[in-house]
Amino acid sequence: PQGQAFAVVGVTGGLANDTNPCLSSQLAWAEKSSGVTGQPKVELYVNTANPGMQASWWPSTNSMKNGLPVANPYGSCAGAEGAACAYVYGYSMAYDDFNNRGVLSPVTYRWWLDVELINTWQADKAANAASLEGMTAYFRGKGAQVGLYSTSYQWGIIVGKVSAASNLNGLRSWIPGSSSERTARTACLLPPLTTGGTVAMTQFVVKNLDYNVSCS
Repeated sequence: PQGQAFAVVGVTGGLANDTNPCLSSQLAWAEKSSGVTGQPKVELYVNTANPGMQASWWPSTNSMKNGLPVANPYGSCAGAEGAACAYVYGYSMAYDDFNNRGVLSPVTYRWWLDVELINTWQADKAANAASLEGMTAYFRGKGAQVGLYSTSYQWGIIVGKVSAASNLNGLRSWIPGSSSERTARTACLLPPLTTGGTVAMTQFVVKNLDYNVSCS
């Protein structure tokens, strides 16, 4: 597309642990955005998951894949498919997204966490939330902004209502699912995905292409 006001580029390529092979060229395109809305000219999104034992790598301690320690609010990870290890998994995926996928000056971007049923999740909603909390903790710990992308339906199945202490509360929401620009603008009035958040963007699809509306 040409003449876009802002753009959101995928850093991962469909899974939480892979890389978009077109990232550099898409970022170069996104930088040509006019920036005439309340959104930054360029934002990023990453796929998220809580695959448990199905993962190509799953933590067995409070350490990332590279061996660096993780301060874990859920206690000690011992390899189980619960919140403690899910938090370490999410934290480690965010580390890779921030450092190892080719994003220059990653702290300057807002990172959206793409939460969809198409990726792998556990039945344990608290553990799914913990994976997202680990990602959020890493990004925010580096000084980057974080937002949440999901429909209320998918969010309800995957995460549901998070605890009052969750760092997911207060984050901006990006809501897909509209069928036209008009309905997407109306969707700006929908409730955010978590308590204290705001709906910053909505999304609609035309001819298999995603278009986004700024709510500010």
